Amino acid sequence: MQSSSNLNAVYSSLRMKRRYEVWFLRLGLVDGSGAWWFRYLLMNPGRDGCTTLNAAPLQLWATWFPRDGAPETLIQHFPKEQLVLSGRGNPDLEFRVGGNFIHADACRGHIRMQGHDVAWDLQYRSQFHNVLSNKGWIGFSKTPHSDAVFSGAITFDGTVVRGESLGTGLQGHNCGVRHRHFWTWTHAYLPGVDGSVSTLEALFYEMPLGLTFRKAILWHRGQARVFRRLRELERDDAGMRWSIVGQDNEGATLEARMEGPKASTHRLPYVRTDCSGSFEVANNSLAHAHVRLLVPAREPTELTTDAGAVLEMTGTPR
Repeated sequence: MQSSSNLNAVYSSLRMKRRYEVWFLRLGLVDGSGAWWFRYLLMNPGRDGCTTLNAAPLQLWATWFPRDGAPETLIQHFPKEQLVLSGRGNPDLEFRVGGNFIHADACRGHIRMQGHDVAWDLQYRSQFHNVLSNKGWIGFSKTPHSDAVFSGAITFDGTVVRGESLGTGLQGHNCGVRHRHFWTWTHAYLPGVDGSVSTLEALFYEMPLGLTFRKAILWHRGQARVFRRLRELERDDAGMRWSIVGQDNEGATLEARMEGPKASTHRLPYVRTDCSGSFEVANNSLAHAHVRLLVPAREPTELTTDAGAVLEMTGTPR
């Protein structure tokens, strides 16, 4: 298995005219007040982003999901000339634009626009990392920090939250020549009553020839179980509900149900890498999750979180 730092290594070259690459964090604050979603995006560096759509090749996103209120997103655009980027395959990630950066285990950012001022200075650590999908040049979905614990500080419009255990969630790294026509993705940070932590990550998306990629990874009690024989029981974009069931190669059964409350569902346009337009992606970073693991000759395992999951959907499965 690759190290977590290798999973953050840059894939894109600055000559590539059609490709997106993004490093992101989902951080649920331990005080229960809400969750943050930060994205560091590199898109079409060889053609300077999508100039016809006013989409710069470098973008910094910050979305606040308050526990009581509507989500808000700030997106700052930057010219390619400001970018400092580590070489392809270098495990020591360096993505820096101005005073904003992301490394393999730390990040910093500051956006001031639309009457808001948000700044963050974070470090993160974890025990588990995984690769959900890796199709080479076509694209990949990697999770360098699956059971991430975040420390540091976030300032939003003058209010500061800080701590050694500021929040929990994940840090991910995705890349592709284009976005998929549809996908459903979830990650759940699942604390146990005994202080242990489990995580579930699942991804479905379209592939050529009418096929669908399906994979889920449950990390529990220090063991990663990979489920590929999966099917959907429910997928409701409007209601942000997703239920799946499947088996691994050892005969264990996974049942998982995720639901994002309507008030915290956020819908944002993503720019297509061919610059032909945009499409809507729904994200709820305060989603509920209930996971049931059935292993032969053992008692069922129940894992839940009230708001420690993220559920994301776009498109319609064929």
